[in-house]
Amino acid sequence: MIQRQDDFVAERRRDWDELDRLLGEGQRLDRHAPGSIARAAALYRAVCADLMRAQAAGYGPDVIGLLDGLAARGHNALYSAPPYRFGAALDLLAVEFPRTLRRHARFCALATALFLFPGLLGFFASRASRPFALQVLPESMAEQMEQSYAEGFNKGRSEGVDTGMAGFYVYNNIGIAFRTFATGLFLGVGAFVTLVANGLYIGAVMGHLVHVGSADRFFPFVVGHSALELTGIVLAGVAGGRPGLTVLAPGARTRPRALLDEGRRLVPLLWGIGCLLLLAAFVEAFWSAAAVPPELHFAVGAALWVVVLAYFALTGRRRAA
Repeated sequence: MIQRQDDFVAERRRDWDELDRLLGEGQRLDRHAPGSIARAAALYRAVCADLMRAQAAGYGPDVIGLLDGLAARGHNALYSAPPYRFGAALDLLAVEFPRTLRRHARFCALATALFLFPGLLGFFASRASRPFALQVLPESMAEQMEQSYAEGFNKGRSEGVDTGMAGFYVYNNIGIAFRTFATGLFLGVGAFVTLVANGLYIGAVMGHLVHVGSADRFFPFVVGHSALELTGIVLAGVAGGRPGLTVLAPGARTRPRALLDEGRRLVPLLWGIGCLLLLAAFVEAFWSAAAVPPELHFAVGAALWVVVLAYFALTGRRRAA
């Protein structure tokens, strides 16, 4: 026998009102006392059952609408993702990112060496020999760079050009970092090879432009964003190579479990790399080509190197909870 609508409402109204009160106290449900959360969960399940009974009995749209809305609110309060917290993003950048880097300090030193020494080789060899530079750089690219730095940036760039270049630099920087990271999945070897190749290429570009007499125009341009961009590329090699080596030596864990664990630990590093390269792109677009004295470019570049190194060495050292 189907229960009358008025009797049904009278019997269940107290629980509905209690759930409505728990959901409408002006704060997220996860901030309530544990007992209140458990009570809300029980009331939510009861409301879902009441909704099904009301629909099966053919009760009026006012009752069904009330229960449907209450069930939706309860579901969102209990099962929806927590809201984004700006403080969590700041904590990731100010604490977790540098702390994760320091935990992988030896691996970071290895990645730096794999990038730096080929870069020095490419620089000194290309500065001394154009044929060597052309073994590393396509001849068309070498000629394009010679033309680009023939006049320098004494007149600066227009605002529209700066904005367009910002998009290009974001695409270029993220692309380099992604390739470095992605190739590391091949047992870490790909990330090492990419770091060596990037170091050799960048060193060859620098040496070649010094060889053709463009040093006084090239270095003021690149010094401003070098701390952010080069650090991001090296860290991308760390993020790519570390999981690959974990697969080779998983310890007591299975290889899939070791890879998953290492990936979770490296999440702050990936977010930090993205922020570094994004910032580098904007510095390169809106500052590196600014029509200011070269001395100011070098001063800002040196200051950014100090800031980056101090950031990784000093921040995130608060005592863990």
